[in-house]
Amino acid sequence: MSIFSEEDQIRLSEKGIDPRKAMRQIETFKEGIPFIHLSRAAVTGDGIVRLTIEEQEGFRSHYNQNKGKIRTLKFTPASGAASRMFKALFTFINEFNPDQTSFEGYINRPDQKDVKVFYEGLERFPFYEEISSRISGDGMTEGQKFMAFVSEMLTEKGMNYGFYPKGLLPFHRYANSTATPFAEHLKEGAAYAQSGNLSYLHFTISPQHRELFRETERQVADPIRRETGCDFDITYSYQKEATDTLAVTPDNEPFRNDEGQLLFRPGGHGALLENLNEQDADLLFIKNIDNVVTENALHEIAAWKEILAGYLLKIQAKAFSFSRMLVDGTVDHDLLKRVESFLQAELNVCFPTAFPGYSLEEQIAVLQDKLDRPIRVCGMVRNAGDPGGGPFWITDAMGNESLQIVESAQVDLADEDQQQIFEKATHFNPVDLVCGVRDAFGQKFDLMNFVNSKQGFITAKTYEGRELKALELPGLWNGGMAYWNTVFIEVPAETFNPVKTVNDLLKPAHQP
Repeated sequence: MSIFSEEDQIRLSEKGIDPRKAMRQIETFKEGIPFIHLSRAAVTGDGIVRLTIEEQEGFRSHYNQNKGKIRTLKFTPASGAASRMFKALFTFINEFNPDQTSFEGYINRPDQKDVKVFYEGLERFPFYEEISSRISGDGMTEGQKFMAFVSEMLTEKGMNYGFYPKGLLPFHRYANSTATPFAEHLKEGAAYAQSGNLSYLHFTISPQHRELFRETERQVADPIRRETGCDFDITYSYQKEATDTLAVTPDNEPFRNDEGQLLFRPGGHGALLENLNEQDADLLFIKNIDNVVTENALHEIAAWKEILAGYLLKIQAKAFSFSRMLVDGTVDHDLLKRVESFLQAELNVCFPTAFPGYSLEEQIAVLQDKLDRPIRVCGMVRNAGDPGGGPFWITDAMGNESLQIVESAQVDLADEDQQQIFEKATHFNPVDLVCGVRDAFGQKFDLMNFVNSKQGFITAKTYEGRELKALELPGLWNGGMAYWNTVFIEVPAETFNPVKTVNDLLKPAHQP
């Protein structure tokens, strides 16, 4: 008998969720999600490629020679809320009373260092002049003026930045204007993701921000077109409701709100795999909305995107050639050895120890399966203490080894051996991917067929003071791409300039 009432089933149907899928989610909560087993950290020469200057130039040239023959698309997750950027400042306006507390004493407290950095760098922020023009500092103390500035910036009565999506905040100030990450991504599209003076860009956004994005597009697209000589085809999509996941109680029963209704939660960035799967392109660039630079630093960003794309096109051409040979049936022992060597050396594919003893037909089937997969070439940055996932060799329950991007939450850090391997990582994942999503015969892969459903996340949350367990889908570039062919290439730290807190805007990459 189903645990879902008739009302539950109507609710599931409205969201496009099959009740059987919801039941599988409950089973996942009950069974738990096993930790990933790390074999070793991927390092230069063992999972990470370091290119010479000559190789960089060669791959970049190859991409620019061939980009007119393919359709490229720049895919940007852009639904992130700006509120998290301002966490310290929200605490400030909720706690600080300028009439009762010394401003200097408050910002010099050890727990208020972020507020102090913001205050001391105030005039260097791109929004400083506009917000200052909206408040009057006459007769105010320094604390009162700063409180007025922050309140004007964040609250609904003012600029309401606390509501905005991160992609539409002013990030950079130029001589006569400011620029949002959305605008900077258009400039990037013109710099490296265009073909025939047309750049395709896709942004995943929240429904409540659609008009804000549309309005920003109307304001900035034409000036950037005139400046770059590049036209834009810009599309948007939302994280699908059908990718929401069921919340459960600590006892793994469906969690219900005070009205007795099932509670659902967003499935995390892994839900965007469905959005990615709907894109019609030969080559996809993936990069987060907040990882942008000012115009004067764009040249190096574009160069490395072209290098990664050129590498992908060359390696993909080899994979396509071998795939066609196997399908054509002109197979001999020498060809099989060449395909096996290519997969191992250039696509980091590992074969079972029993593979040499397989029959000819079995070996051909395995090689075809390994070739017939999407390919991702991922930039990896030297680890300088930044949080985030990293590149590792992992071993699954069947003893199969593969190269993956792994988050700390996926690893049993209570296991001393696993912790030591995790800490040996020399690089981390900046989310800098170029993806080939068609097969040797031009057919688009169904990306949902290459997901490891056992690489999701279970987290503890609360709802209206009650504890619950939430399930995140396998991450877009973690379990969501677990069965892709993977290449990691070392890229300069200068290509990674995210804005996680507002004070990151004071870093050189964001200061023209």
